[in-house]
Amino acid sequence: MHIRKNIAVSETGFIFNPSTGDSYSINRVGQEILGYLREDKSTEEITSLMTTIYDIDPPGFEKYFYDFISMLKQFELLDEEDEN
Repeated sequence: MHIRKNIAVSETGFIFNPSTGDSYSINRVGQEILGYLREDKSTEEITSLMTTIYDIDPPGFEKYFYDFISMLKQFELLDEEDEN
């Protein structure tokens, strides 16, 4: 999974999609996840990092992670070609 290259993300959590003109706001955790996706980290790597940093078990995190990924897909912020 990759965030589209043309997507702009500010330091304060605003996301802008120039293709659609839409903008969104995410929290600090969402920003961290987007950063890991931009670094081409796998789902397993992201899960390991986030469960180390935050007090959440892997199954719990993965539920929220996949909900977040679903939202990114819905808002057309992910490159579809990279999906497994």
